[in-house]
Amino acid sequence: MTTFPENFLWGAATAGHQIEGNNVNSDWWARELTMPGMELSGDACDSYHRYREDIDLLADAGLGSYRFSLEWSRIEPAPGAFSRAELAHYRRMIEHCFARNVTPVVTLQHFTTPQWFANDGGWLAEDASEKFQRYVTAATTILDGVEWVVTMNEPNMQAAIMTAMRRMQQSQGAEWQSPTVEGGEEKKQTHSDFLTYADPEIGRAFTAIHHAARDIVRAHTGAKVGWTIAAGALTAAPGGEEKLLEIRYGKEDVYWEGSRGDDFVGVQAYSSQEVDANGLVPHPVLPDNTLVGTSYRPDALAMAVRHAWAVTGGVPVMVTENGIATADDNQRIRYTTEALQGLHQAMNDGIDVRGYLHWSLLDNFEWGHWEPTFGLIAVDRETFVRTPKPSLAWLGSVAQANRLDQANQLTPASQVNAAATV
Repeated sequence: MTTFPENFLWGAATAGHQIEGNNVNSDWWARELTMPGMELSGDACDSYHRYREDIDLLADAGLGSYRFSLEWSRIEPAPGAFSRAELAHYRRMIEHCFARNVTPVVTLQHFTTPQWFANDGGWLAEDASEKFQRYVTAATTILDGVEWVVTMNEPNMQAAIMTAMRRMQQSQGAEWQSPTVEGGEEKKQTHSDFLTYADPEIGRAFTAIHHAARDIVRAHTGAKVGWTIAAGALTAAPGGEEKLLEIRYGKEDVYWEGSRGDDFVGVQAYSSQEVDANGLVPHPVLPDNTLVGTSYRPDALAMAVRHAWAVTGGVPVMVTENGIATADDNQRIRYTTEALQGLHQAMNDGIDVRGYLHWSLLDNFEWGHWEPTFGLIAVDRETFVRTPKPSLAWLGSVAQANRLDQANQLTPASQVNAAATV
């Protein structure tokens, strides 16, 4: 039997742009309209209007926490002009979580920024921190009672996207390649190349912005505050030991170091990848590879948690994302079972982990692509009808028991199908 601590948070995560729909003031919306090879987010899952149903499905399944993001471009559609209506909308989401006894984990910025912010130089502009602080100050006015706040989602991946966009603009006719989707075999090496290196100075700049936002959240709320990091669970192939240290510092460790002094750090892990003397090694082609082209590696979660704990010097961990892009829900349950087993072992070894938030609650827009399905709930893109998958009921049963035992470790999807489709 694998029992988790009392008050351990069990839940699922989403991001505004990927599920809300019609995020027309954002830089990502503009990018979708102009970037070759990018699908459109469009109405997405229409969760802007259907958030109550989504929270209800999560709560009814037995999960007790929901991570979602506020959309900066909705709240501040023009510089310094804040929408009271949009702030009220997100406050209603928080209130509905409270009404369903669901703990909200609120992300203030999840990849997207207002288009005006991007036009003014984005995160590299001299006054980027001041602009973000202005927004964060406004956002804190609706956070009464919220216990967990994430300032920024995966700043290390945002830095990689910024680098990739610069390269694409210099390359005539280049097609969009999502940072989370490997694509076909001919793109694998290119994908690995442009996401390999990140300038540590960019990481230090993000850290300063995060710390300024953290101070504002602490001054105006009683919430625990941190940020989330994309963890590659990187390992060294023979001869790749030095290159691993070089790559991992710019891509991750400078951000883990920036988490020191936070109340928690969000670990986001999906797969593992090797580094040889030349750089990242493309994922091998195997039958159980995921729909985003990565290896089936549930052990990546424990690897990432252990590394985060070591580099931060013992900052409490929240698993803010972990999941698998698959059309086979039995594989999703197997993956999550194995990931949770490894996580529990890391906790037994003394690592302070406060919760597990599965990615994702819904099948959603995967940053330029619709095919990868990460969700515990399927969404019909024509009608927006939600159909819970067996994995939702399964994870809810784990949450309610607060443990993995022999029964729920081995429960096939067919046995929980009836409960999941209520």
